[in-house]
This record gives sequence, C-alpha cells and structure tokens, in this order.
Amino acid sequence: MYLFLKRVFDLLIATLVLILLSPILIPSIIILLFVGEHEVFYFQKRVGYKNKFFDIWKFATMLKNSPNIGTGEITLRNDPRVTSFGKILRITKINELPQIINVFKGDMSIVGPRPLLEVSVKLYPEEIRAKIYNCKPGMTGIGSLIFRDEEKIVSDADDPKAMYAQIYPYKGELEMWYQTHASLYTDFMIIFLTAWSIIFPKNQLVGKVFKDLPPRNF
Repeated sequence: MYLFLKRVFDLLIATLVLILLSPILIPSIIILLFVGEHEVFYFQKRVGYKNKFFDIWKFATMLKNSPNIGTGEITLRNDPRVTSFGKILRITKINELPQIINVFKGDMSIVGPRPLLEVSVKLYPEEIRAKIYNCKPGMTGIGSLIFRDEEKIVSDADDPKAMYAQIYPYKGELEMWYQTHASLYTDFMIIFLTAWSIIFPKNQLVGKVFKDLPPRNF
C-alpha cells in the first residue's frame, strides 16, 4: 500500500511542481538556448532502482566534455567547468528540476537516495551498495539534506577524493535509515525540509525533526 501511495504522491507533487515552477523552468530553458554551449538539457547514465541504469535529466550547467576535464566526476565549488548561468542554476538547485520528467517516467521518486554515477556508487561499502537502490532514487533524500552543501565540504578539503571516501559510508548509513523509516510522513518531512533548507541554508531543523539519525563521526 505504501508503494502505491508513494507513486500517487510522486505524480501529484511532480505535477504541482511543474505547474508552480513553470515561470522558472521556461525562462531557464530560453536562457540556456542563448548562453554557454547552447545546450538546454544534460543526460547522463546513473545507477537507479535495483542497480539498473537510466538517463537522468538535468539542465546543462557545465562544459560538454567536463567528465574528461579537471576533477572528472567530482564537482567543486567555483569549478571552472561550470558556466556562468550554470552557477546560478546549481546554487538554487534549479538544475535538478528537469528530473521531474524522470519521476513521471517512473525512473525516480521525489524522495529516495540520489542516483549516482557507477564510479561514485562504488564509494559505498559493499553491503550498502547491494541495498541502497532497493527503493527508487529520489530528487531529494535524507543524504541530500544532511550534505546539502556537499560541493563546499569537498572543495574545502585538502584532498577532495579522500573527503568523498569519508562522506559516502555515512551517507549510505543515512539511506539505510531512510529505508527502515520509509513512510508518507517521512517523505513529506524530507520534502518540506528540502524546501526549508533552500530558503534557510544554515538551519539545523533536520536533526530536530529526525532525532534518531545515525551519528556522524567526522
């Protein structure tokens, strides 16, 4: 019953977001046609439900050959591969909004673990890697909330790749917590907290709402 209601919830939220944010989505599409490399959407293979690959939709914010330039799959704060307008889209998270299409298609849910590149999935411990996509990946999730400023954390580290190696085991624990506590209430609160964190980036409301999250040791 929960999975059926979650799918209905996903479609309702995705439709509402598409309608309410069309004044942002349409101008973004028009601007992207005229700036940077004149690409509107960026498609990339990500690991999804039951570890099967799918094409994720995003607004194009980086140079086309970015995976083969600089830090590769790791995107840093003030990354030179990000276009000027792309920086605005990434800071506001507008670049993620085309994933509404993935939700309509059934590739993704509104709430769930973030779909990652295969190379990034391998940063999870093996036992978590086998379970993390037992639920559909999401546009937002508990891991995304806790590490909502992941780019800055990684950018400030002396060794970005070593920092990723620290982040992912803990992020995996968070997603296992989500699977144990999955409910419409949990999903709704994660959506609310995601919106709240965009408006108030430095708030500490997540820990107050979800008091039994795995402890962070770094």
